[in-house]
Amino acid sequence: MEQYVIKGGNSLTGEVEIGGAKNAALAIIAAAIMTDETVVIDNLPDVRDVNVMIGAMEDIGVHIERPDPHTVKINATTIGRLSVDYEYIKKIRASYYLLGALLGKYKKAEVALPGGCDIGSRPIDLHVKGFKSMGADVDLSYGLISVNAKRLIGNHIYMDKVSVGATINIMMAATLAEGKTTIENAAKEPHVVDVANFLNSMGANIRGAGTDVIRIHGVNKLHGTEYSVIPDQIEAGTFMFAAAITGGDVLVKNVIPKHLEATSSKLIDAGCQIVEYDDAVRVIGRGKLVNTQVTTLPYPGFPTDMQPQMTVVLGVAEGVSTVNESIFENRFKYVDELARMGANIQVEGNIAIIRGVEGYEGARVSAPDLRAGAALVIAGLAAKGVTIIDDIHYIQRGYERFEEKLRGIGAVIEKTDSEQQIDRFIERVS
Repeated sequence: MEQYVIKGGNSLTGEVEIGGAKNAALAIIAAAIMTDETVVIDNLPDVRDVNVMIGAMEDIGVHIERPDPHTVKINATTIGRLSVDYEYIKKIRASYYLLGALLGKYKKAEVALPGGCDIGSRPIDLHVKGFKSMGADVDLSYGLISVNAKRLIGNHIYMDKVSVGATINIMMAATLAEGKTTIENAAKEPHVVDVANFLNSMGANIRGAGTDVIRIHGVNKLHGTEYSVIPDQIEAGTFMFAAAITGGDVLVKNVIPKHLEATSSKLIDAGCQIVEYDDAVRVIGRGKLVNTQVTTLPYPGFPTDMQPQMTVVLGVAEGVSTVNESIFENRFKYVDELARMGANIQVEGNIAIIRGVEGYEGARVSAPDLRAGAALVIAGLAAKGVTIIDDIHYIQRGYERFEEKLRGIGAVIEKTDSEQQIDRFIERVS
């Protein structure tokens, strides 16, 4: 089992380049099977979730070439079956995107019920509602979700709750449905827009992505395309918080600053300086961090995927801060781990009350999920002494070459896979 071992205390300085957005990439590579022509996708993050999705697609017969780690060529003419029960697909939440893609193209699909990080209830009832509204029969049994339709007919679909996954899944299926589909109260996240732009580049007719109402006019078929995935706003935000908590000065490159406005705003509230460029954001964290209040909300609000990182930063800010998690009910599991490092955080329901401490102390902790794991890395970078983080397979689901990128801006961090390697690291840095 691999670990990250970190010697904290260095101010991070320099430049870091952000990769493609994992959440966009997962949906886009699934949508690529909706045409029989070849699709080329670049700026793909080389992370475990993406590789699992590619493996699942190959398992049902999709022909995939990987000219380099960040590019795929996908051709779906060789699909041999419409049942996706790949051994690892249960481990990623985005497996359900294959439902919308296969249902749209073949009017039939069966996919293992999705897994992913244990951060709270993420039901698929809105996906089911959307598919049924377009005329599909849906069956959930034996750990599988099956969808089947003689015809898919466009419809007006009101989302009872904003859901990124359901918005994308319904949008994919509706692309090849008959007539017009309207998704009201749609999610507005950047990766929803990116998937819509990708589908439009294949000949879809989607309007309104990025607003509350998305309108899709079904088309008969889609064609091949070449497309580049947007930068990952959550990876970018993670490095921004790492710069802030270490009192650093980091230029975060290959980003869309508009997508980072909520993150940048809260860092300014906490006492950092932010400088925006066309495709980069500079974070200057010199000076004492101060308390602020944060509530997670659907985009363009503060992202739930940045909540653990924000909490870690506020844990060493002056005064009392609060973080209100309004999206997932089980997203404070990392607080007990952070307490091992000296944090003073009290969780009451979906609110964390954070009393800032002078600093963190190095400790051995475990990553409970993807974003909380990244947050514990940030805490380790700022801590006195050595921090060991177990269960980093969660972190590797969504961050490419994380330790390498951090070393590039001055962090003392290594990936190890034995107690002997940990001991050698500690001896070297002591």
